[in-house]
Amino acid sequence: MSEVERLEIDSTLAFHSAPTLLGVKCANLISLNMNDCTMSEYLREFTDKLSDSGLCAKQLCKCRKRTLVYICNEKMLDAWLKMTQVREFLSEYGYTADMTLNEMLDILSSRMNCGSFPHEIGAFLGYPIGDIKGFISNSGKNCLLCGYWKVYENAEKAKQTFEIYDRCRDTLFDRLNHGMNLFQAVK
Repeated sequence: MSEVERLEIDSTLAFHSAPTLLGVKCANLISLNMNDCTMSEYLREFTDKLSDSGLCAKQLCKCRKRTLVYICNEKMLDAWLKMTQVREFLSEYGYTADMTLNEMLDILSSRMNCGSFPHEIGAFLGYPIGDIKGFISNSGKNCLLCGYWKVYENAEKAKQTFEIYDRCRDTLFDRLNHGMNLFQAVK
């Protein structure tokens, strides 16, 4: 992988997944445009260098030249998915309480299609369940606020969360702009 490719990937991941990389959010989904060899190499390196931090990168879907990569903090995600409200919501889509995190992600991956996402994806990204249900019942319209997700309940709390996510992005880009690569900036 060339240095230019690495910088591009680092920048894209920092922009789209800073809250997860810095331990504030359980997961993010990023669309990347790179060849299979570069993708595989980067994902291996990501896992090798950041697994001690609890971070994991998984390819969920590949379409033509775009690849959807799921970045998660496994401990945070596991705790989130075990919350009663989240577990009850996911049970409506066939996920059971006895499934492992990897089994759940495999099912999610199998339901991903180019251009469409299963409704439960929001739960795997840590979005509030009320907002996911609001999105579903309103077909993505009539939201109170649109930011990192469409908000249907508690806009003020969501606005505060969006500000925290913005600060994470600023922090990570500041580190990258001071010469760190993504792996150094996250540790």
